[in-house]
Amino acid sequence: MSILSVRPAVARLPITELGPHFGAEIRGIDLGRLDDDQVLALREALVRYKVLFVRGQDGLDDDAQIEFGRRLGEVTVGHPVHDSGDVAPEVYSLDSQDNGFADVWHTDVTFVRRPPAISVLRAVVLPPNGGDTNWADSQLAYESLSPGLRAYVDTLTAVHDGTREFGYYLAQRRQGRGNLWEGEVFTRLTPVEHPVVRVHPESGRKGLFVNPGFTSHIVGVSEHESRGLLDILYAHLTKPEHIVRHRWQPGDVALWDNRSTAHYANRDYGDRHRVMHRITLRGDVPVGPATARPEGGGAQAPLPPAGEG
Repeated sequence: MSILSVRPAVARLPITELGPHFGAEIRGIDLGRLDDDQVLALREALVRYKVLFVRGQDGLDDDAQIEFGRRLGEVTVGHPVHDSGDVAPEVYSLDSQDNGFADVWHTDVTFVRRPPAISVLRAVVLPPNGGDTNWADSQLAYESLSPGLRAYVDTLTAVHDGTREFGYYLAQRRQGRGNLWEGEVFTRLTPVEHPVVRVHPESGRKGLFVNPGFTSHIVGVSEHESRGLLDILYAHLTKPEHIVRHRWQPGDVALWDNRSTAHYANRDYGDRHRVMHRITLRGDVPVGPATARPEGGGAQAPLPPAGEG
């Protein structure tokens, strides 16, 4: 157990590091009753550890989850495509009885120009066992590539496309009319390009920014070369030493930085019920090494300070 002073002499969080580089657990705080210094400390801890697991949040409901998100940043609608149904528009309900599965490695909503920066996931209904979620550290994965491959992927751009996952849903279940996203009604899944290597706008660290869920191909190379390169990067990203796995308990909340992680939810619980409620915080346009500021930060401004979302 280590008590990390995230902001010296300002706030201390009871953080248990889950590994030497990645992931941490926090107990003994109430996300619905944090003071401003604790919120700032959480934001800084999230950039450092990339995924945080907060236990004992049994009193948190959708409204409190959304309000917590607003203190952390700017809350988006739950999803650009999916109907929120009987939950608040800001909530994306992942219900196993309505195909709410995430059993492919992905980073949230990278098929838009400005993907979410942070996700906050709350356990609502859990099976008696199974349904763990895994996160991969994309920065550590990048840093452990060979120098030559790092230099090469620094120069690449990839296409992200949500059609495979959400095209049918948008066309058939939503009749081509999604949700209000970035000020416009989302009506089509237009592929977007992002750098293969993303420079984190707050830490300046580089990380892989491709994922099997939404990355379709690398620009400027043959289909064969693109598939080979992506397969190498995916296999490297998901090596065991780059992964932390969370076994959910009632009252758990997970927060993760989409700018430095990918994740995968195990679908190993059969027909037993699993419901998770996720909110996301508005992010920035991904910036690669070629266009990052010399200081290491991205070209876009970081998330607004807590309380300004």
